[in-house]
Amino acid sequence: MTRPVDEVADAYVAESVERYPEVATSLGAPGHDHEWSDYSPAGVAAELEHLRGTVAALAAAIPSDDREQIAKEAMLERLALQVELHEAHIPASRVSSVAGAVQGLVNTIDLMPDGTAQAWEAIVERVRTLGRPLTEIAETLQREADQGHVSARRQILATVDQVGGWIGGDDDYFAALADRIPTELRDGVVDQLTEVSASARESLGRFADWLRSELAPRGREVDAVGREQYELESRYFLGAVVDLDETYQWGFAELHRLQTEQHAIARELFGDPDIPAACAGLDADPARQITGAAAFRDWMQQLADRVIAELNGVHFDIPAEIATIECCIAPTHDGGVYYTGPTEDFSRPGRMWWSVPAGIDRFSTWKETTTVFHEGVPGHHLQVGQNAVQSELLNRWQRQLAFVSGHGEGWALYAERLMDDLGYLADPADRMGMLDAQAFRAARVVIDIGMHLQLEIPADNPMGFHPGERWTPELGYDFMRASTAIDEPTLRFEIDRYLGWPGQAPSYKVGERIWLEARDAVRARQGAEFDLRRFHADALNLGSLGLDPLRAALDRL
Repeated sequence: MTRPVDEVADAYVAESVERYPEVATSLGAPGHDHEWSDYSPAGVAAELEHLRGTVAALAAAIPSDDREQIAKEAMLERLALQVELHEAHIPASRVSSVAGAVQGLVNTIDLMPDGTAQAWEAIVERVRTLGRPLTEIAETLQREADQGHVSARRQILATVDQVGGWIGGDDDYFAALADRIPTELRDGVVDQLTEVSASARESLGRFADWLRSELAPRGREVDAVGREQYELESRYFLGAVVDLDETYQWGFAELHRLQTEQHAIARELFGDPDIPAACAGLDADPARQITGAAAFRDWMQQLADRVIAELNGVHFDIPAEIATIECCIAPTHDGGVYYTGPTEDFSRPGRMWWSVPAGIDRFSTWKETTTVFHEGVPGHHLQVGQNAVQSELLNRWQRQLAFVSGHGEGWALYAERLMDDLGYLADPADRMGMLDAQAFRAARVVIDIGMHLQLEIPADNPMGFHPGERWTPELGYDFMRASTAIDEPTLRFEIDRYLGWPGQAPSYKVGERIWLEARDAVRARQGAEFDLRRFHADALNLGSLGLDPLRAALDRL
């Protein structure tokens, strides 16, 4: 007996909440914040069967209208790709400096509510039992390695270093966690958390030791994953099939276009077209510097709040439920910037997180103005938050679990460019920051594809960078250093990130490219009747979906 598409989708979310406590925490669903999922080989197998069963139910479901047809196409594309990834042993064997299972455990604790005694009971329990999922992760990695599926040694050792930073020294994760305890609860909670944190540190230390002594010697010497795996991962992150060789060449051309604009601004600001010199000059300007992570967070918050107030009702209709965003400094220090959506009941707002690398205490506002637009409004917060509100248009899976990197990150880059069009980057320095961020993403297209496919650097590349050589991590770092104004600790983190999360980094710029192509196709079809504000509303109301399904859905508008 077939079921409606929305019924299958809502059932999948409800089942995921019960099966995977981390999903419950992400959604703010009560009752599971003290639990962990099953990371053992049996748990991985059960997850695959759950995915396969849902794909079969979706394939049999008959949509009642265009809205359900779009939902069916979007969900089938996502879950079928997850099945392919599992069958290729990619998630179960992945050790990554940014996207491994151990990072997911810590990120889940970061999301947990922390304002009540009951909330801290759940946090303490999760910290107390952290050793179980770590043991299960090791069991799964061991089994995968025995079957010939193992990550690169660089990623394993980078994870060892990362875990080491969490359990000692100035970057101790559990010390930062204790700082979250409200003053009125500290007497009862501090001692409990201190006790369980000691055992959690020991569990993390054992896990890191196992990675170093047992798994790292079996890790791949070659960082590249090769074309076959990369094509699958690229499809997953984009929700679209692209010509990787053409995209690689386009990355060079796009980077050259952006740098040409940067040269012009550098000449305008300092009378010299040299980009690094201009960036150094801007970094030396006290008026464009903020000292201290807390002060930087406050600056982000003020800018994010102002933009929401000014755009609402003018360029976008921002629902009241998402008129608030919370800017946070993450307790980890790995250099990432990320967004987490609101809970289903909006009791926890959408949050912009900044994981500040160790040793970084000065922040350049000219670089980060565009980041606030990317993570906040009209970027991720508007996109994800608006989807969460649209219960009449989107089923629960679309509102809460659907996220395609190329769609979401592509939109966020599109949003940065839109804010330039709207006059929010009229200051040449802020526009230089936007172009630097765009150039950063374009360079990532080049080196992510180039390193993993081990491509030759074109002899005629417009930067004249090592023509005819083949990409290595060292050349990747040199290329990024020459192409952007990003600080060295962040660049080191970024190179490890690309190598450990193939296909994800290009999804930003390639996603933006496809968003722009999709908008131009609608504009050409609608002619004089095209309205940009309506296009944005209609496109976002489709929810997060693969970029190929997005284009198909927009063709129906």
